[in-house]
Amino acid sequence: MIEKIVIANRGEIALRIQRACRELGIKTVAVHSEADRDLKHVRLADESVCIGPASSADSYLNVPALISAAEVTDAQAIHPGYGFLSENADFAERVEQSGFIFIGPRPDTIRLMGDKITAIEAMKASGVPTVPGSDGSLDDNEKRSILLAREIGYPVIIKAAGGGGGRGMRVVNSEAALISAISLTREEARTAFGNDTLYMEKFLGNPRHVEFQILADTHGHAIHLGERDCSMQRRHQKVVEEAPAPGISDELRQEIGNRCAEACRKIGYRGAGTFEFLYEDGEFFFIEMNTRVQVEHPVTEMITGVDIVKEQIRIAAGHELDYRQEDISLRGHAIECRINAENPENFMPSPGPINQLHVAGGPGIRFDSHLYNGYNVPPYYDSMIGKLIAWGETRESAIARMRTALSEMVIEGILTNIPLQADIMRDAGFEAGGANIHYLEKKLGL
Repeated sequence: MIEKIVIANRGEIALRIQRACRELGIKTVAVHSEADRDLKHVRLADESVCIGPASSADSYLNVPALISAAEVTDAQAIHPGYGFLSENADFAERVEQSGFIFIGPRPDTIRLMGDKITAIEAMKASGVPTVPGSDGSLDDNEKRSILLAREIGYPVIIKAAGGGGGRGMRVVNSEAALISAISLTREEARTAFGNDTLYMEKFLGNPRHVEFQILADTHGHAIHLGERDCSMQRRHQKVVEEAPAPGISDELRQEIGNRCAEACRKIGYRGAGTFEFLYEDGEFFFIEMNTRVQVEHPVTEMITGVDIVKEQIRIAAGHELDYRQEDISLRGHAIECRINAENPENFMPSPGPINQLHVAGGPGIRFDSHLYNGYNVPPYYDSMIGKLIAWGETRESAIARMRTALSEMVIEGILTNIPLQADIMRDAGFEAGGANIHYLEKKLGL
């Protein structure tokens, strides 16, 4: 087993990784910016290294500083968490070239799945269902683009191959708007991602966002851990996630999950990963793969009993998966509410000191967070400060427990989105299950 790991991240995911390491008997090195000296995992780590000022570009995205931290502490591996450099193939390559273990997929796999065009091609070849589209990138031939759109059928969506987070995409409802939309999206992609490659897909009007969690080792074994519904979104950012997804039959779950696992075997995938789908009218359509641990991984852990972060580490150390597909069963239902330091009405960030913190408890309740009394939430990073998870034997009991937990949570000194989450838990559309990705924005009037 690996003896020492550099945690190349911050906040709740850094603490989550550290806890997994401690259970495995692995020492940890916490790297941190000057603004993050007081993070909980930094205080609890075996060693800590300051890697730069508050700016992410000068600290958490500073590859030479991260590699140096591993070198000076004699660490063996680097865990990137999520965000920052977690899906950066060049970083993964630098880590491995420097003689360290990258806890994640191989660099070539990250590149393959990071480009949405090559990812879709790989999934088609593996039998994973995809959205009808251009089957490759769009060129400068306007006539070809017009014919493609006619063949696919309007509305279509133009997407950047290197896009993400809701950027680099544009819906086109008519032929008259097509060419200008392609031109605008291409320029946006060039500016935002340094890659102006585009592709075209059928635009699904009212889909749900459903994703499958997989684990794959280096010995040819791959399994899926069921699916999560992440349809409660605001501006393409997930707000509430749950597992399993309401209304998905066990037969369909096994069919799509097994196809995802088989795709991992075919591309030689290593570690934890997530296949993201749009789900509409009983059909799944692959959109992308996230080659890292997801923010919402706890809901899957709650219904399967599998510690995904520990499995990531064990796989990186060369171990075989402890599980086979027949060992995985889904028990009960879990819901996760992301807790953000923000105004619940206008969503503006709300940094500042935590004057009082009281964490909800009770049966089936879990709170993944780096907060503590007296901690000062900095203004430099993502506003998510924790994840409240509720498990119950049924979806109804999970919702009931989440309502109670939200009512018990006390975070004073800053504003949070707890009132919004409480409102969602009381919403009739959410209670019914199966709401589409546009539901929350319509509810909020956005």
